[in-house]
Amino acid sequence: MTQNTPLSPRLPRLPLHPEDVAHRVLSAAQLRARGVSAAQTSAQCLPGGPWQHLLPGVYLLHPGPPTGRERLHGALLYAGRPPSSARRATAGPADAGYGESMVTGVAALALYGFATAGDVEALHRIDVLVPRTRRLRSTRFVEVLRAASMPRAVRVGELPVAPVERALADAVAGTVDAACVRRLLTEAVRDGHCEPSTVVRELSEAKLLGRPAVVGAVDSLLAEGRAVAEARLYAMVREHGLPEPLWNVELRLPGGPPLGGVDAYWPDQAVAVELDARAPRYGAPGRRGRAEEDPRWSAHAAKREHLERLGITVVHLSPRKLREAADQQATVVRTALMAAADREPAAYVMVLPR
Repeated sequence: MTQNTPLSPRLPRLPLHPEDVAHRVLSAAQLRARGVSAAQTSAQCLPGGPWQHLLPGVYLLHPGPPTGRERLHGALLYAGRPPSSARRATAGPADAGYGESMVTGVAALALYGFATAGDVEALHRIDVLVPRTRRLRSTRFVEVLRAASMPRAVRVGELPVAPVERALADAVAGTVDAACVRRLLTEAVRDGHCEPSTVVRELSEAKLLGRPAVVGAVDSLLAEGRAVAEARLYAMVREHGLPEPLWNVELRLPGGPPLGGVDAYWPDQAVAVELDARAPRYGAPGRRGRAEEDPRWSAHAAKREHLERLGITVVHLSPRKLREAADQQATVVRTALMAAADREPAAYVMVLPR
């Protein structure tokens, strides 16, 4: 009686964790590190076999359709593959295999929870960011984007993801629908993912501000950012027991030209609060410390200096400070109000609604 010859060599025992996507999707290098040869991998991926070839050099260890999370993990493994000359130095079984790659674009925004980006499970395309020097092609559902300088990745669960601002810029670069761009940018600010200034700076560095789909969306973004910052300022005043100021007023010398508008003003103490909701369309101080001339910044600084020469204390608050440390900003305003008694009286100014 003869025994049947096995169709493929017996596989080494793999540690299977059905709930862990990192054990359902593995690269060829990770399989080799676990003792699975290339021949064994190919045998498992034959038609009707238990595994399948998800992407070049990346395998799905079950026969069913990949989930969204499996596709994300597979995309990172594909983009994180080392060059062929370095593959023998690949780390052992504990290595995630992502290298410097990270998810960006709409897929990253979906991971951050953007409603506009849709469900992770419904993604038809996954953008991955890699260093510009990588020689890697887009394939199947993976779109490879390159960066001259890689940003610091943010961990969302087990996955490395581009910062929100960079993910937004990459998503906008791949979108021609102005309404979609507007929804993405508005949601980013409205839901507190980032500040308008950082978004506009990223769009500017990506040379996207001139696109027709972006121009109007940036105006909506700034308006949304202004509204959100004002709401935080109102909340800070009331929740921290500060005296109620005059809101959104114009200051003017009697018989003179306007001094400019302020967001809150306490006339008895001559203390004004200004929100800096500007965005660097023309090049405010940049990411690498480049200080370029911005006419709006010059006008803002001149107005502040003029008010302070008249004895009016101007407290400058940024939307980010209000979001991240409202209690500290309330202390700054309270200190300015209390210090009014020790200062020389300010010049008389007219206060008008704006």
